[in-house]
Amino acid sequence: MLLSEDKISHLSHLILKGLTRDRKTTFLVEDEKVLREIKRVILHELQMEEEIDLAVRAKLASYSRRLSEGSPEWDVLYHKFFEEERKKRHR
Repeated sequence: MLLSEDKISHLSHLILKGLTRDRKTTFLVEDEKVLREIKRVILHELQMEEEIDLAVRAKLASYSRRLSEGSPEWDVLYHKFFEEERKKRHR
């Protein structure tokens, strides 16, 4: 995972703080429940990013012609396939 538990916690607190600053936002549940949901969404998105990364790398590795990671061609294909996979997995 790219972010530690501490970083995820910090981000979730920043998001909650940003949401509560807006006078138009009110929560029907306590802040702890909102924080847990924010953390859950962050973790879900990070996990999905990792899964997509693995799927794209496997797809690139299956090419009959060897592509060097970091080459311009590899980068273009990686980003193209990554976006395709992201679109497939999101609602």
